[in-house]
Amino acid sequence: HVQLVESGGGSVQAGGSLRLSCAGSGYIDRRYCMAWFRQAPGKQTEGVASMDSNGRTTYADSVKGRFTVSKDNAKNTLYLRMNSLKPEDTAVYYCAARSPICSSDYSTFPYWGRGTQVTVS
Repeated sequence: HVQLVESGGGSVQAGGSLRLSCAGSGYIDRRYCMAWFRQAPGKQTEGVASMDSNGRTTYADSVKGRFTVSKDNAKNTLYLRMNSLKPEDTAVYYCAARSPICSSDYSTFPYWGRGTQVTVS
């Protein structure tokens, strides 16, 4: 049984920071690509950041230099550190996983968490 559980969302003022966590269980392990996506009201799902099984990371242009993705393999947990938050970062943030390589196409990810709300005012 695969499960991804996000936590760490909340409401912050512009310029603030948050750290999201995604705990994976079941089949999810270091061989998987894990990624963060987000969806703002009325907008399409957008890839935010990802880390593949070799530790390579990718970021959306809109978050480069502000967000950092990391992973604790021992805890099977993916993190997203978000600094210098902007109102346009407001969205529901989802953790997703796929094996074995990453993809920018969210529809190719079979495993998803329920999401955590981030609101920047």
